[in-house]
Amino acid sequence: MVGEQPAKQDAPPAVMALSLPRAELSEAMQAYFAKCEEKLGYVPNVLAAYSHDDAKLQAFATFYNDLMLAPSGLSKLEREMIAVAVSSVNRCYYCLTAHGQAVRQLSGDPVLGEMMVMNYRAAQLSARHRAMLDFSVKLTEEPHRIEEEDRQALRNAGFGERDIWDIGAVAAFYNMSNRIASAVDMRPNPEYHGASR
Repeated sequence: MVGEQPAKQDAPPAVMALSLPRAELSEAMQAYFAKCEEKLGYVPNVLAAYSHDDAKLQAFATFYNDLMLAPSGLSKLEREMIAVAVSSVNRCYYCLTAHGQAVRQLSGDPVLGEMMVMNYRAAQLSARHRAMLDFSVKLTEEPHRIEEEDRQALRNAGFGERDIWDIGAVAAFYNMSNRIASAVDMRPNPEYHGASR
């Protein structure tokens, strides 16, 4: 009909509140995005957000992969649990959605994933995991109050010196990531919401 507006197509959901065009990505980062597409079926929005600057994207991806995927005395699940506990304190929507899904997937327990997002203290955790998360949350809320007794509590729970470094590094990384995500209103990929339930 004359004067009728064409049906609007749904626009893809925004990655973040800032309008930053994607930079020309290096071959390494193009390959990284292609690997994400192949393995996950999508590029995580955190990577899409960083893609406005190839150097920043590479730095973020390298640090993330080292902390979360490289050999460590901490399991992948334990590192994801830290990410969720820290993100819960900071109320980071992006990281709670993305890493809550990872906890569900790695634990095979959707209830644990939801409890971790809301309040890790409500979950039935081992003494090891409770000590790890208590330390991570204290480091998030009151970093100036970390004392030797806090590190000793981790040793008493079975963590070695390198493990304590890794716990601190993962918690610190997610405090930084939460703040960037909040600053730019980063939005999680829709796929996270329904996965591993």
